[in-house]
Amino acid sequence: MKFKHAVVITGSIGSGKSAVCELLAGRGFETIDADQISHCVLDHCTAQVAEIFGAQYVVQKDAQAKNLSSHAESNANSVEEILSASRASVDRKKLGELVFKNPAELAKLEALLHPKIAAEILSQAQALEAKEKIYFVDIPLFFEGKRYEFFDKVAVVYAPKDTLISRVMKRNGLDHAAAKHRVELQMDIEQKRAMADFVIDNGGDLAALKTAVERFLKELKDKI
Repeated sequence: MKFKHAVVITGSIGSGKSAVCELLAGRGFETIDADQISHCVLDHCTAQVAEIFGAQYVVQKDAQAKNLSSHAESNANSVEEILSASRASVDRKKLGELVFKNPAELAKLEALLHPKIAAEILSQAQALEAKEKIYFVDIPLFFEGKRYEFFDKVAVVYAPKDTLISRVMKRNGLDHAAAKHRVELQMDIEQKRAMADFVIDNGGDLAALKTAVERFLKELKDKI
């Protein structure tokens, strides 16, 4: 199955994919946000996260549950108690600190989430494809994921590696080494650029990005 009206927006952490999608949405285009989908999927997988990684990676939204969550760190048998206490969600920051330092743990998380994320993207794409209008699919790990062969037009949001690292440092409050590590967990941005059908340059400011997006839309129109 190929989605002829879909264009994937991808890049690297810090490259500005979300900013590009916001600009495209502002132009009236419909978009599918894989990050947003992943957040929803993650919260629906709270029980599995607790079972795989531990109850300390699950947080509650009321005072009683906070006490239970604190208790869970010293009591491995309290997972069911934690999850049944009230509305539970995954502590993304804490889980991120674990998986970004440990490739084996990251692989476990990806094995849990990625099939569900891909299925939801496919479902949303089928709905948009029926409208027979161009739409955009924001997939951060498109080239790494190997689950999206049904998309055949890909635009990479590009910025040099040093710029990516600087942005991740600022956005995530990380030092240079930690930000560099996160950037390097993904496929090199230059390799992605070489594999792209379209390149949207985001090495400058917002005004430059707006110009780059306009250029991209013109190029897209000429090619389709």
